[in-house]
Amino acid sequence: MIMSRRAKRMERRQRRAREEPGLILISLIDIFTLLVFFLLIMSGEQQKIASSKTVVLPKSISTDKPRDTVVIVVNSNDIFVNSRKVASVGSIINSRDDVIPALKAELNTLANDSPMDALPPVAGQPPGRDITIMGDRQIPYKLLKKILATCVEANYLNISMAVLRKANG
Repeated sequence: MIMSRRAKRMERRQRRAREEPGLILISLIDIFTLLVFFLLIMSGEQQKIASSKTVVLPKSISTDKPRDTVVIVVNSNDIFVNSRKVASVGSIINSRDDVIPALKAELNTLANDSPMDALPPVAGQPPGRDITIMGDRQIPYKLLKKILATCVEANYLNISMAVLRKANG
């Protein structure tokens, strides 16, 4: 039987439609290359601790990298421990006590949740828990002294201060 040109064209089209298209690898290779570069960049040696927009850190030339510890954030109004409000700065500064009771209670609660035996000893540091204080550079020394005394009372002896690294030059 003789087929018309139109019928031949339709048959060719149907044959092509039945064939499954092959996998286009060029696009996938591009995507995977971008993914590898992204992961390499993001897995650099930079370590950051959680920051607060209400705290302006002092600048320093320190090269020590931050460790994963309990973080006390102190701004002009409040004191936070691991993002949880613990006390108000106004009532603490007016207090005559050297130890902040609410802060000590929170630190003791955190210490009970992670026993000292679970912490590996760090060479060159006294036995005690690690803590980082992120204090606004405008907070009074009197307040910082009370926070430090409270940390020592709660057996957080390895105290670090969070700072911004100064640009070289």
